[in-house]
Amino acid sequence: MTSTVRAQALDVLHALVGRDDAEFHDGQFEAIEALVDGGRRALVVQRTGWGKSAVYFVATLLLRRRGAGPTVLVSPLLALMRDQIAAARRAGVRAVAINSTNAHEWHDVLAQLDRGEVDVLLVSPERLNNPSFREEQLPQLVPRIGLLVVDEAHCISDWGHDFRPDYRRLRDLIARIPAGVPVLATTATANSRVVADVAEQLGTLDQATGSPEVLVIRGPLARTSLRLGVLRLPDAPSRLAWLISHLADLPGSGIIYTLTVAAANDTARLLRDRGYDVRAYTGQTDPDEREEAETLLKQNRVKALVATSALGMGLDKPDLGFVVHLGAPSSPVSYYQQVGRAGRATASADVLLLPGAEDREIWHYFATASMPDRERAERVLSALSASGGPLSTPALEALVDIRRTPLELLLKVLDVDGAVARTKGGWIATGRPWTYDEDRYRRIAAERLAEQQHMIDYEQTGACRMEFLQRALDDDTATPCGRCDNCAGAWFPLSIGDDATQAASAALDRVGVPIEPRRQWPTGGDSLGVPVRGRIPADEQSDEGRALARLTDLGWGGTLREMFAAGAADAPVPPNVAAACVRVLADWGWAERPVAVVAMPSRSRPQLVGTLARGIAEIGRMPFLGTLDLVEGGPTGAPGGNSAFRLAGVWGRFSAAGLDVPAAPVLLVDDLVDSRWTLTIAARELRRAGATAVLPFALALRG
Repeated sequence: MTSTVRAQALDVLHALVGRDDAEFHDGQFEAIEALVDGGRRALVVQRTGWGKSAVYFVATLLLRRRGAGPTVLVSPLLALMRDQIAAARRAGVRAVAINSTNAHEWHDVLAQLDRGEVDVLLVSPERLNNPSFREEQLPQLVPRIGLLVVDEAHCISDWGHDFRPDYRRLRDLIARIPAGVPVLATTATANSRVVADVAEQLGTLDQATGSPEVLVIRGPLARTSLRLGVLRLPDAPSRLAWLISHLADLPGSGIIYTLTVAAANDTARLLRDRGYDVRAYTGQTDPDEREEAETLLKQNRVKALVATSALGMGLDKPDLGFVVHLGAPSSPVSYYQQVGRAGRATASADVLLLPGAEDREIWHYFATASMPDRERAERVLSALSASGGPLSTPALEALVDIRRTPLELLLKVLDVDGAVARTKGGWIATGRPWTYDEDRYRRIAAERLAEQQHMIDYEQTGACRMEFLQRALDDDTATPCGRCDNCAGAWFPLSIGDDATQAASAALDRVGVPIEPRRQWPTGGDSLGVPVRGRIPADEQSDEGRALARLTDLGWGGTLREMFAAGAADAPVPPNVAAACVRVLADWGWAERPVAVVAMPSRSRPQLVGTLARGIAEIGRMPFLGTLDLVEGGPTGAPGGNSAFRLAGVWGRFSAAGLDVPAAPVLLVDDLVDSRWTLTIAARELRRAGATAVLPFALALRG
């Protein structure tokens, strides 16, 4: 029987790749046979380029020949879906997708499913909890599934590189599919801990041994085409100057990864200014622009995409020539996954890490931002329990003082835990008992710290770098690669041109970031004692403002992060910072020049704000009118809440009654801008006191 299945599978493989001499890689047929003949649950951990998609495409066509239903492929990114659909169609596999961008096509897709015209249906993990999909489409789909495939399965793991609660919901889907339906999970990036966690969630436990009944097919992770290296440079200007000097020397087209959106945008702008054809690619990039950027890179019409991890799993370009990191990812799993995009169909590809001193700080921010918080979770459950009916996310946001993005993440976690449920009317509390799993989250935090240290160790090791990555991913076949900088010496140039250093320094010295004015009052304010709604009247709004820089910026962001770090002492504004602020004001281009300066009252940095405001007034030869008065002790609440609560915390807390406000534009000076509601209410007071315009100015913009 095995020989018959193998012959059939080889025929399909030949058709898929268009070659009659194609053979299976080690482990490919074993996985196909386990799925097609054994109805097994299998986890395939193999390096990028090994051919994991061939396993599920061949298995799909063989199962379809036997009368099985369509394969459901859970795929994490829209860009990855696009590549998978294109690959499937080239292989003669009829593939369609249901995701957030093609709701207008869902009816046709479902009709195709009914007619048996779909071999592979791609869905995102988030779609599994869309109320209409979960309640209307999924019940029809589950009985007819012929094969379930979970791509990038490391996302299932609580301790994986991306704390993505939607992947944990797959356990429920797997439990619902009919007995005997095969399940395949695939990933290129998992250590033994993640493998065990994923395997446990994919399979039923063997009652005798307590082990998950999952076939794990794991191959060596060595990538012989990759030439790894690490270049430690003293600061961000040096790293950018190296890129300016040597990007043209790197082979073909590639990816330059950064850790933040601001860094991606700043780097792309600098490289374009120096004549390089590059595009920025982040989670904030418009979807159409992202798709265009992917196409340009695949066609080698740009030198590089300067990207955040939004591109991590979303690109299929076998001839990618290089990957450069400006700043290190937080774990070897993440790093291996990103560099694995390169050299899949080429004899050689260059991979270079340029670590930054700020990496640990950025890792800490993202790690803590995604972790559920006990007190916040209890607030959400209390509000939902007391509501008497479903609450939309905006309505719930106005009750619990949690910003939209972290609130949505927390709701997903609570949903997966069974404490809340999403309905067509919003969110409800299920009434099921829920306790904060402190041990689990402490364990996650400890694992992340350990993985961060592994990345530091990778940067500092004197041993083979590929061997180090393989061992970090628990690959016991690791041996020295003979190609990396530690095995064969530095393959990358160390020189940096003087003109490149000057250009990088000048770019990072760029100042001035717009502060967009608030135009609309938030929903839910009336329930918190704020009697306003709708659009903010034009004669109570501020004008567009300016900040010296964002805290996340590559240039001035570092200086500002030190000034605003926890525990940093209040002090007069440093001369270099004051001079940079003057440059922002000189380049502002306001419609009408302000005639006076007013300072925001600061309880934590009065010296900083006061000296900045007075200094600007003196240099600009404008009167300093003084500081707004605090009413009833000033603002309440803490940073980080949502708009309704932030507005309630500052509503009525400032007064301009003690100032001689002119009937003219006024410059309003603050230190750090976060939600913008403090500036909005302060500007409203100044406008009501007679100012014809208020132009906010601040040292830093958060984000």
